[in-house]
Amino acid sequence: MTGSPELAALVEQPFELLLEMERRARAAHAGQGAGEVPDEWVGVGFRIGEEQFVASRDQVREVLMLPDAITRVPGANRWLLGIANLRGHLLPLIDVKLLLGSGRTTLRRTTRVISVNHREVPAGLVVDEVLGFRRFTDHEFSAETAETIVRCDRFLGGTYHRGDEFWPVFNLFDLVESNMFLQAAAE
Repeated sequence: MTGSPELAALVEQPFELLLEMERRARAAHAGQGAGEVPDEWVGVGFRIGEEQFVASRDQVREVLMLPDAITRVPGANRWLLGIANLRGHLLPLIDVKLLLGSGRTTLRRTTRVISVNHREVPAGLVVDEVLGFRRFTDHEFSAETAETIVRCDRFLGGTYHRGDEFWPVFNLFDLVESNMFLQAAAE
């Protein structure tokens, strides 16, 4: 194995040992043995209704529990659940499922808020569940998108396929910059 340190040589350096083990595991998973790790795309997996999606890690600032106190906004659309004070910052909370016209999100223990990492439009997207980080290689990507039950096709930018699983890529920036999102006042 040229270029790779022996694991025994790293026994006194636990962090470097873990990094080397991770590099080897990724290379083996990609079928490359001890070769180079392929380019990977990292996203945050989440569920809206019964469908799973993935958003670019760069578009997600953080994932939060649903706050206990949400202040309603008079005259706002029903999908704008209200404003919450999260660590001193006011964040509008949006029921994504309701915004897309697919019914209200049932608030459960698994319900989470995805804080969008957008410079100009602060938003907390309420989703049924966050499924954690998902890593994909370039060869798992397809530019085609399937129809979805929650009617979000216009915000999708391809799909990652892994085995029997399909992970449509949900562009959170496209959602928060869309006219339907920016028109929060009820008619």
